[in-house]
Amino acid sequence: MNLPDLMLQIVYGRLAWALVAAALLLALLPVTARRTKVLIVAATVALMALPGPASPAYWLTLALQYPSGLLLGFAVMALRARWHGRQPRFAMRPGLALGLAAIGLLLYLDTFGVLALGLYYGGFSPVAAPLLACAAAVGFAVNAWRGHAAAPSAAMLMALLLFSVLRLPTGNLWDALLDPLLWSWALGSTIVAARRRLAGRRALHRQPAQAGPDLVAARAVRAE
Repeated sequence: MNLPDLMLQIVYGRLAWALVAAALLLALLPVTARRTKVLIVAATVALMALPGPASPAYWLTLALQYPSGLLLGFAVMALRARWHGRQPRFAMRPGLALGLAAIGLLLYLDTFGVLALGLYYGGFSPVAAPLLACAAAVGFAVNAWRGHAAAPSAAMLMALLLFSVLRLPTGNLWDALLDPLLWSWALGSTIVAARRRLAGRRALHRQPAQAGPDLVAARAVRAE
């Protein structure tokens, strides 16, 4: 088991929470000037860098653990989009959201002893975890290079590199890919996508019923 240095974890936690908070603020605020965007990012970094309990990152880490590398990657991609004047996606891509929600549910059930499969502790494996991370990193690097879901692939690649090189945030592969906040986002995105798909199917079923009387009237006019 190769764990990251405690000081490195603390620095990572402060910086990661700062970038996540800045990405959220810039996604919600109608900011267009680049200077203002830089000031918001600088202000959140300075606020999270305050010592001990004076830093919001201290309490956020107590409540939600360290941000996963994947959440940090999404925050960086969102900041990049806002820098170029694009609006970030509030809902995660349906396929990715469903996968993260399912994996998170499985891991939480395993952690609480409901399944008792030992999946979470497998993330500390000195052989399997690094091999899986390297294989996944190659796959997502190819995806990003080809332009297939470039932003999510780049975020995933960032998370895998942080784990492979620095073992951040905790030395566990699953913690590099998932955290409570990211899992909640994935679960919410999955519910939103399911509701949209259900609404779309209902709209398709309503169209023939609504078109029926119109079709009959059109045929009657033609007959006249």
